[in-house]
Amino acid sequence: MKKLKKQNHTKVALFAGATALMALTPNTHAQSSVDALLNKLEQKGILTVDEAKELKTENQQYSTNDFNKAFGSKISMPDWVTSYKLYGDFRGRYDEMTTDSPGSTSLSAQDRVRLRYRLRVGMLVNMKDDLQVGFRLGSGDSGGNALSNNTTTENNGSKKPVWVDAAFGKWTPINDGVWMLAATIGKMDQPFQVTPMEFDPDYTPEGAALQGTYKINDHHSIALNSAAVVLDEESKSSRDPFMFGGQLIWNATWSPKVESSLGVAAFSIVNTGMLTTNNVPNINQGNTRESNGGLMYNYNPIVASGSATYKLDSFPLYKGAFPIKVAGEFMDNPAAPSQSNQGYWGGITFGKSGRKGT
Repeated sequence: MKKLKKQNHTKVALFAGATALMALTPNTHAQSSVDALLNKLEQKGILTVDEAKELKTENQQYSTNDFNKAFGSKISMPDWVTSYKLYGDFRGRYDEMTTDSPGSTSLSAQDRVRLRYRLRVGMLVNMKDDLQVGFRLGSGDSGGNALSNNTTTENNGSKKPVWVDAAFGKWTPINDGVWMLAATIGKMDQPFQVTPMEFDPDYTPEGAALQGTYKINDHHSIALNSAAVVLDEESKSSRDPFMFGGQLIWNATWSPKVESSLGVAAFSIVNTGMLTTNNVPNINQGNTRESNGGLMYNYNPIVASGSATYKLDSFPLYKGAFPIKVAGEFMDNPAAPSQSNQGYWGGITFGKSGRKGT
């Protein structure tokens, strides 16, 4: 009797150890490891065939779904939250800048070498009644540069700031497969489909956006993007500078291999006189300015864009159909003098990043 009791204790301890091993390793690998251990115990006569089979069945119940259920039971969520997603990325960069005039006293004309990193982490929460809330934190140098999350390694390992990179609420009251309408408010990702000719990729505007699509049929759709963006808030004036914009895009699929897109957009800034270098110091080069730093000309450009994509059946080191995209943009600002009021961009893109293997 004592021997049997000791043997049962041994079996329980062995299975407990196997279960602990499974908990500390990825699910698929852990399941195969525990099964191999049970097979070895069966071969040595410590477990019977039926006992080993029973323990294997119990082991298989620790699937990914079971883990998610167990995890969800530990993380209490209100019933009006339907799902959530955690995401993030990290990037390291070696940054070298050189100049043709190293003897210049200007800081922008000095040879420099920097080591930089970018860290971003965020969360999306989907709720009932077609609501979504999202936020993202990001690294960045002191001052919170609107165009970069890069942090420079400096000052003898000093602690570095973390900024609110995005914080928004989104409501999608219509989404029936034909019509879609969504409204967003807060600090959001770029609502317009544009290139760096208009907006820096890291720029996350603040304000409100309204976006919609209409699916004409399985091959053609129309998209509308619009936004009112706050550029600054003046404590001593009601003439806050805003930017308004609207964009219309026609997307077409002509065959499984050929796609195209045509778009037109218009933007306008009101109260440009308040956008001086003192009020909004974080500015880029290229705009003609008054002596006080304000914009010399109004900003109300019209932008036309177009693209055509052809998909190859396959391409080396690429999963799935390989897209080759030719695209271009043309911009005209009628408020500026004719010799300096136009811009254009064109290029070709091979492949498309966004998922593993591409």
